[in-house]
Formats: sequence, C-alpha cells, structure tokens
Amino acid sequence: MPTILGQNQYGKAENRVVKITRDGATHHIKDLNVSVALSGDLDDVHLTGSNAHCLPTDTTKNTVFAFAKEYGIESAEQFGIHLARHFVTSQEPIKRARIRIEEYAWERIASSDANSKFIGADEVNHSFARKGQETRVTQITYDGEKWEVISGLKDLVVMNSTNSEFWGYIKDQYTTLQEAYDRILATQVSGRWRFNWTDDEQRMPHWERSYEQTRKHMLEAFAETYSYSLQQTLYQMATRIINHRAEIDEVRFSLPNKHHFLVDLEPFGLKNDNEVYYAADRMYGLIEATVLRDGAEALIPVDMTNL
Repeated sequence: MPTILGQNQYGKAENRVVKITRDGATHHIKDLNVSVALSGDLDDVHLTGSNAHCLPTDTTKNTVFAFAKEYGIESAEQFGIHLARHFVTSQEPIKRARIRIEEYAWERIASSDANSKFIGADEVNHSFARKGQETRVTQITYDGEKWEVISGLKDLVVMNSTNSEFWGYIKDQYTTLQEAYDRILATQVSGRWRFNWTDDEQRMPHWERSYEQTRKHMLEAFAETYSYSLQQTLYQMATRIINHRAEIDEVRFSLPNKHHFLVDLEPFGLKNDNEVYYAADRMYGLIEATVLRDGAEALIPVDMTNL
C-alpha cells in the first residue's frame, strides 16, 4: 500500500546553556533550555536516507552555544530570533525554524554589611540563588518572511486567602459540593501570550520589559478581582494584559484550581472559622480559555502541553 510523507521536523532538544556576563565584578546570569526544530525540503532523508539536505542536530546544538558567545543573551525572545533567522537564511533546504526556550531565573544573594571583613571583598555581586517560582517560556517560529512569537510562563503558584466565592451553580443528583461565600482561591498559572510583531519592518518589542509588565498586570488582576469563579478571574487577568500591553493580541491561560477544603474540627470540640484547610493536589478543576484583542485571530494552540 503506498504511503505519503506528512509533516516532519527535526533538531536538537533541550540544549542547556548558561551565559555569564561579567560587568567588572558584577555578574549577570541567563540560564536557558533551548530546543530547535527545523523543517523544509527534507523528503529525501526520510525516503532514501540521503543526508544531503540535513544539517546535523549536533550542529544546531553547537550553534546555540556559539550564538550565546557571539550575540549574548539579551532576552529569551531575542536569542530565539537570532537562531531562527540563522537556520532559515543560512541553509537553503530549511524553510521553517521553531525555537522553544525555557528560562530559569536567578536572583542575586545580598551580602552582609560586614562581608568584606570575612572574604576580602568590598561587595559580593556574583552569588545567586535559583528562584523557586515560575519558569519563563517562549516559542519563536520563522519561515523566512513572517515571525510568530508566543511567550509566557508556567508553574507560578498564586493564592487569594479571601475575596472569593462559588455558589449558584447547577445542582443535580450527583452534586455534593457545598456553596462557598468565603473561600481560598489558588492556582498554578500556565499562560501564553502572542505578540503582534510579525515582520522585520515593525518595531520590535522590548522583550524584557514586556515580560515584566505583563506579569505585573496579570498578578495585579488576580489580586484585585473579587472572584465568583476562577473563570471570571482568568478573564480579568487576560483582559488586563491586553488593555495595558499594545504589543500583545492574544492571551491563553490554563489554570488548575488548587482546592483548599475546610477541615472538620468538630470531633475535637473545635470550631474552624475559615482558618485550617486541607490542600488537595488531586483531583483538581482545570479552567482554560483564550482572550483576544477585538479583531485578532486565535493562533495559540488550545492544548499548550508542548508549547
């Protein structure tokens, strides 16, 4: 039975590159996990085994490290743009490059006022602790003409200890959930936002500032929304981003509801006045939605598992 080769791509996944920038005695860290996927005129390598159009995956790995030295890492987005442009413009068979990057943040360890007494230095600016909150992510796709940049974060756990209710929902013969008029609202944010920068003629966003401000508006909306449902909070978070960041046209969130249940303390003769909770990690409600700028097209995949 005849077969037809469908979509295909190849590359080197999860290249861990750490770039130290030395500004005198002050050091700066960029810690990235970079995955490269290339596609184009690659039929022969599948059909006949000819490698004439195949850039070795080892070469893509080497390119990641060389570019960290040659160009530095101003931001995850800028670094991915350099890589995608290089692979598409330098290799004729390669028609499309997709670069996925996770960034792991570090924060500087503050030294004591008397540190020089012990270690012989005036000030310590080279010691860091890995931040334990979110992982920043970005995906850059380039086909030689158009860019698509989708950035975001994952694993950011947030909580409101009040100003959240959930009541008035459908009830049937299987409903046991009690209505809540003062509850904990907690979630582990996985969010992606798509930039409207698509070609080199446009002014490129300031990627670092955009991430910082987008994260700020997202968290402010979470904190300031009196919530009657996690869906409502999600919508407010995404809307705040679009209203304040002109470079972003689409936002998608996947928010697991990290349930906190009041513990029954009556068997011990104690009253639980919204003070002691059981934090359940399984099972959880999963709330997902996309919010768009009016007139924009939805391009972020519904399933963000591998984005």
